Amino acid sequence: MDTLPPLIDQHSHGAVHGELGLGSFEAQLGAAAGARGPAPAGTSHFDTRTGLAIRRWCPPLLGLEPHCAPVRYLARRREVGAFQAGRMLLRGAGIETFLVESGAPGGLTSAAELADAADVRAHEVVRLEPLAEQVADTSGSVDAFLGYTAEALYSAAQHATAFACGGTYCEGRAPDAGAVRRAADRWLRDRRPGEPLAEPALVRHLLWSAVATGLPVQLHCADPQPLADFLRATAGLGSDLVLLPEAPHHRWAAQLAAVHAHVYADAGPCPEETLGQAPFGKLLFSSGARGLPELYVTAARLFRRAMDRVVGEWTAEGLCAPADGRRIAEMVGSGTARRVYGLTSAS
Repeated sequence: MDTLPPLIDQHSHGAVHGELGLGSFEAQLGAAAGARGPAPAGTSHFDTRTGLAIRRWCPPLLGLEPHCAPVRYLARRREVGAFQAGRMLLRGAGIETFLVESGAPGGLTSAAELADAADVRAHEVVRLEPLAEQVADTSGSVDAFLGYTAEALYSAAQHATAFACGGTYCEGRAPDAGAVRRAADRWLRDRRPGEPLAEPALVRHLLWSAVATGLPVQLHCADPQPLADFLRATAGLGSDLVLLPEAPHHRWAAQLAAVHAHVYADAGPCPEETLGQAPFGKLLFSSGARGLPELYVTAARLFRRAMDRVVGEWTAEGLCAPADGRRIAEMVGSGTARRVYGLTSAS
């Protein structure tokens, strides 16, 4: 089939700057493949599904044959140069718009830098916890911190496409003012510079404040099931919520999206599973890429193949007409993201 138009990547973190040696590339690849630490002796992190996907689809974008040896691929990458290699990979990914989460550690590209490298559009998704951490670094009192945080969130809402937050501390009600002040006092007094925000009441306060802006809010959730009370409580407030679960919980996220009108879910790495759990207009593609520009390429290619496979099967079985199959693929690949995030063909 392979008729899917360019994708909208609703969630990623940006790409690394500068050259990567063999060890650095392996570390980035290992993290993307879910590995911790080096590969076993005599093997490589290229010996993963992610590694195979990189070897299949990335070498041709740099002028090499598919499946070339990793050492040959990395040599070509160095020969081209990190800057040019990143541009060639991103421009060959088949993604027309990126939504890039700000605040990620590691000096990754911003939305604007990614847009320039890929020669397409990109929009910022503001992560709430780093926003509060930046304010805390320059706040001398609880009152100053809470006031400056409210100002920073309001300012971010003027330019951001969405907010993002960890879903660990979601509850079905906003914290009261006293609980927020006590949490702020405790955190400001005990934190060290650069320490991540982990005060439940403060995170909940930020989250409910973001919902009040009316912008979409992405929720990072290892398992989305504990968010059920929060999802019910936010119905009718005017903000769409997008669940970004970790594998293997994408099916649960799709089921929650089906139940709640304002809730959407990431289609996940196996859309054939989530497409059966929610209306097609409730699911969105994302690469989740962090670090290697190759990860944008592989995520997009794997998603296209998965969508072609499932829609092709439905068409062959007579479950849907070819035109319906193309419409479903476009909806999940870009149409729903365009609607949820208020994007147009020119934005």
